Amino acid sequence: MSLELDIMEIITNAGESKSEAMMALHHAKRGEWDLCDDALTRSRDAASRAHAVQTKLIGIDEGEGKIPVTLVMVHAQDHLMTAMLANELIKEMIEVYRHKVY
Repeated sequence: MSLELDIMEIITNAGESKSEAMMALHHAKRGEWDLCDDALTRSRDAASRAHAVQTKLIGIDEGEGKIPVTLVMVHAQDHLMTAMLANELIKEMIEVYRHKVY
C-alpha cells in the first residue's frame, strides 16, 4: 500500500507544481509580480516534494528492479517530468515578461 501512496504523492505534487507554474505565468502576463513570485515558490515546493518521493523510491530500488514498474508508476514519472519541463519553460517565459525582452 505504501508504494501506491508514494506514486499518488508524486502525481499529486507534480500536478500542483505544474498548475502553480501556470498560475505564475498568468500573473506575469498581468504584471502581478508578487503573486507571480508566490506561485513560483509554491510550484518549486510542490516539485521538491514530488522529487523527494521519487528519490526515495530510486534509493529503495537501487537499480535492481526491486520496485515493480507499473503503468501507474510510469504515469507518475510522466507527470513529474512534464511538470519539471513546464517549470523550466515557464520560468524563462516569465523572465521575458518581467524584463519585456521582445
